[in-house]
Amino acid sequence: MDLITFKLILVLALFLLSLTIAAYSTWAERKVAAIMQDRIGPNRSGPFGLLQPLADGGKFFFKEDFTPANAEKFLFVLGPALVMFISLITGAVIPWGKTLNLGGISYDLQVANIDVGVLFIIGMASIGVYGIMIGGWASNNKYSLLGAIRASSQMISYELAMGLALLSIIMMTGSLDLKVITENQTEGKLWGIIPIGSGMNWNIFYQPLAFLIFFVAALAETNRHPFDLPECESELVTGYTTEYSSMKLGLYMFGEYVNMFISNAFMVVLFFGGYNYPGIEWVTDNWGENTAGILSIIAFLTKTVIGILIFMWIRWTLPRFRYDQLMHLGWKTLIPMALVNLMITGAVILAFGN
Repeated sequence: MDLITFKLILVLALFLLSLTIAAYSTWAERKVAAIMQDRIGPNRSGPFGLLQPLADGGKFFFKEDFTPANAEKFLFVLGPALVMFISLITGAVIPWGKTLNLGGISYDLQVANIDVGVLFIIGMASIGVYGIMIGGWASNNKYSLLGAIRASSQMISYELAMGLALLSIIMMTGSLDLKVITENQTEGKLWGIIPIGSGMNWNIFYQPLAFLIFFVAALAETNRHPFDLPECESELVTGYTTEYSSMKLGLYMFGEYVNMFISNAFMVVLFFGGYNYPGIEWVTDNWGENTAGILSIIAFLTKTVIGILIFMWIRWTLPRFRYDQLMHLGWKTLIPMALVNLMITGAVILAFGN
């Protein structure tokens, strides 16, 4: 198998994986809510309701596709398409596993191994807000426009704190390459003193404050509760999606769930060792490269799914912020915390080396 064929297969697998996880995240969200509220949740479509996402997807396709008479029709369609496209393309730079050996050739489980993977994801996330802003403006609805404005100001506020938290990781690793960041978490000594086993030298041990800041910012970036003010139904009907129906509404919804999946995958790479797991080098030496590669994919997806479940748990636990509280947290709390963490990281690196 040549490299181009392998990459095409990997692109198709990543596309199907992202859509499948997004679809079944809707099922998991309902199940988590049901458990926390002492309900049953979806249980009619298939065993345990497992066919519910397929039923919902079919329903979106067959619902009336309504477009407001005064809407900007081209932009009205472009908005949800842009959100979905940006959500899917960001996964291309994430290393989903170690390597696979096929026909004597080792292939990286990464669609595009670029030197600036961190900047690519942050840049794509920044562009994603245009899909929301375009949709809100093109709807010609004041509630939609207010929801879009809220989304843009919210993302700008939290992207600054997120970027500063990322700088701490970049300073430690000296690279913007996600593959390099992952490999740096394979083994080492915690703070240069305590030996850590193979596959456990995770950045979360060195940068817990950066992780906390990044996690909160990721919740805001993906419009997840308690930061779902752009979709606040009590004030804005459903915000920027008010005028949307049929599969265009479905693209917005699935785009958010894909964003949640990619955000958690990004956090796994930055703070939880990526595809590394305890004893990964031993498995590679004793069981072979392919076994270690398959287990690395399972480890990566397990960490990511745990993160998604935590996102859902938070949604059904915390009350929604007021908008002034949301802005206060972003500008007056998270950014100063990230700056202090950045200065401490720089001082430690200067005093003790990387």
